[in-house]
Amino acid sequence: MRSFSRFSCRLAFAVSVLATPFITVANTTVASSTGASNLFEAKDIFSLEYASDPQISPDGEKIVYIRNSNNIMTDDKNKNLWLVDVDSKKQLPLFSDDKQYSQPRWSADGEKIAFVSNLTGSYQIHVHYLKQNRTALVSQVQGGVSSLTWSPDGKWLAFTKLVADKRTVIAKMPKKPKGAKWSKPVVVIDQAYYQADGRGLLKPGYKHIFVLPSEGGTPRQITQGDFHHKGKLAWNKKSDAIVFSANRISDWEYKSLEGDLFKVMVNDGELTQLTSTPGKEFNPVFSENGEKLAFLSTSNALNPYRNAKLNIMDWKSKKTSEIASDFDRSIQDPQWLSSSLLAMTYDDFGKRKLATISTKGKVKDLTDTLVGSSIGRPYISGGFTASSEGYMAFTQGSSSRPADVAVINTRKKLVKLTQLNEDLLAHKNLGKVTEINYKSSFDDEPIQGWYVTPPNFDPKKKYPLILEIHGGPHLAYGPHFSAELQRFAAQGYVVFYDNHRGSSSYGERFAMLLKYKYSSKEDFADHNSGVDAMLGLGFIDEDNLFIAGGSAGGIATAYAIGLTDRFSAAVVVKPVINWLSKVLTADSGLGQIPTQFPGMPWEHVEHYWKRSPMSLVGNVTTPTMLMTGEEDLRTPMAQTEQFYQALKLRKIDTVLVKVPGSPHGIAGKPSRMITKIEHTLAWFEKYKTKAAE
Repeated sequence: MRSFSRFSCRLAFAVSVLATPFITVANTTVASSTGASNLFEAKDIFSLEYASDPQISPDGEKIVYIRNSNNIMTDDKNKNLWLVDVDSKKQLPLFSDDKQYSQPRWSADGEKIAFVSNLTGSYQIHVHYLKQNRTALVSQVQGGVSSLTWSPDGKWLAFTKLVADKRTVIAKMPKKPKGAKWSKPVVVIDQAYYQADGRGLLKPGYKHIFVLPSEGGTPRQITQGDFHHKGKLAWNKKSDAIVFSANRISDWEYKSLEGDLFKVMVNDGELTQLTSTPGKEFNPVFSENGEKLAFLSTSNALNPYRNAKLNIMDWKSKKTSEIASDFDRSIQDPQWLSSSLLAMTYDDFGKRKLATISTKGKVKDLTDTLVGSSIGRPYISGGFTASSEGYMAFTQGSSSRPADVAVINTRKKLVKLTQLNEDLLAHKNLGKVTEINYKSSFDDEPIQGWYVTPPNFDPKKKYPLILEIHGGPHLAYGPHFSAELQRFAAQGYVVFYDNHRGSSSYGERFAMLLKYKYSSKEDFADHNSGVDAMLGLGFIDEDNLFIAGGSAGGIATAYAIGLTDRFSAAVVVKPVINWLSKVLTADSGLGQIPTQFPGMPWEHVEHYWKRSPMSLVGNVTTPTMLMTGEEDLRTPMAQTEQFYQALKLRKIDTVLVKVPGSPHGIAGKPSRMITKIEHTLAWFEKYKTKAAE
């Protein structure tokens, strides 16, 4: 896989649209890379690989995982399946070609792996028999397959998929004459939730649970009703029932914070409600003996952030207890290791930790080196699976490497099994990531941040600084590999990023400091104080300060330049500029209005306007680049254009970069990531003074 992608990279990059050695922005031309082979270059992004979805076999001896790489010819990702032997560390390609593979899942006996692939042209379920080295196509379904899960007895596969419904028709049109060419028929929308970023206008219908014989056959729908049934599926020990989470309230579209656990009988579809607590219960998982059901829950408080709590239900009595109720972090993905011990992950101070938690609530950390598929920017991410033998496979990485596959046991013995990027990154001089802690000038709130120094860094010299702000806002950065920030560092910038108030991984109190204050002078003070702290280190050129951010970070960037003129230039990516118009045009209004605002926009005009960067546009003097995907439904293009036109009317130097075909995930394709990075660098180079060179 790697040799092909690298060879293709060398051949094709010269003719790629993005391979132009110079980028011109506003009549300024700058080199897109230094040309030094030991620095991280734009084209290297096509050569990065990372592991995801590692699935450990029931006996703990093998791991199947998704090996992700980039295809320079199609500008897309290759997702192949590879198999690793834990003892020998040898890995073999299970399926490694130009098709796409996902959701690898072991049967309980460890002899088969089910997965989803487009091997036959459409995405279908397949089963691979390891001993026989044979693969069977077992489904012929219409629509995407999610939540693929084996029954304990190995006879069934359960999954969810959309069951289509007909669109609403209001008026009957006259019959079209034969051969006539009329305009396309209108689309009538009557759903409250009708669009989604990256998917566009949603097809009418509901997600339901299906079961399919594992040796192939006809899928059978076992849930009914005009509700969505999705997420993790948990088979009971007898393999005759499935537990799942669903919001089956009549006005479910307006109550996104609700969800209960249900049990459906496989034979006749009989449905039993298991929980009815206000809020959401989800992520069910049975202990191996089937006697206990663990699940997560969140409250229905109208807050932008809520910790997920661990609960355990005695399956016989249905009595439920909350575990570690005072644990002030959000528990994720609980998995049973024994009848009294579970593995789980939680985010803590910018890192994702793999830990164990006993049924009495005792937490024991195993490692904080989990990373995942976020290779563009240094977001917290990463996943794992556990076996009943006490071993866990997980995605492991660092500030200098994307995710590899590693295994660990409850005694903290950790073994790294793959080295997916050594052939590339071992020969690169990367920027070094260093932690910095400081207090916000607003209220002395402690803030954690990091900075990346350029290769061959000399603390006696002065360097330009880029402040890069994360999205969310209830997400978090950490000391993780970032292709975008490494490119900035390779071009001679020190890159600073922080987890300002509102960030996750610091508990509910810290996250809630941004309630009804998104964006505000408070979070600006967190960023601005970080810049001051960086200046205090002595190697930052105060005349060459730059600011950038995407999504919530784009909002914060646009807000910041309305409060200060200290930055030489700004890059505002996929922002919200006017909250009054955003929440009623984007795909997220149903959930965002009740949790992030005190009420409806027409009832709180002053509040929505105060949170909007447009309210401060009259103060902006900073040269600003704006960049948004043309198909963005989360922060629609009209938001960006409002700011662009306002700045143009004020004769502020500004450019608008539209990314064709891109949804909100603007760096979802390799070339788009490169576009984002290189345009940002070009804009900053235009305004960088000679003193920093």
